[in-house]
Amino acid sequence: MAGIKAKAKLKNGTVKVKVLIKNPMMTYDQAKKKTGSRDNADFITHLSATLNGETVFDMSTSQFLSKNPIFKFEFKGIGAKGDKVQLLAMSNKGKAYKGKAKVR
Repeated sequence: MAGIKAKAKLKNGTVKVKVLIKNPMMTYDQAKKKTGSRDNADFITHLSATLNGETVFDMSTSQFLSKNPIFKFEFKGIGAKGDKVQLLAMSNKGKAYKGKAKVR
């Protein structure tokens, strides 16, 4: 089962975000070995974050990431304590996973 956990901290005008995505990150080759079909591959292909409607992080990924990957990123110029960073991850199967982190 996939899901997102995140933390966001504001320090000296910079918001630092740490994101954990719970996902098996099963590659096509691993899926074929375990299940006999590449159709069972399951991995995150995209991660984005917004704050107050503005995109602050956006990346595409592939099957190269480890199981339950952790991402760290930071941004300056926007955000205050109490704001919420909205996170969205998409899988290769088209499933969307949402999460949020309150800036502390």
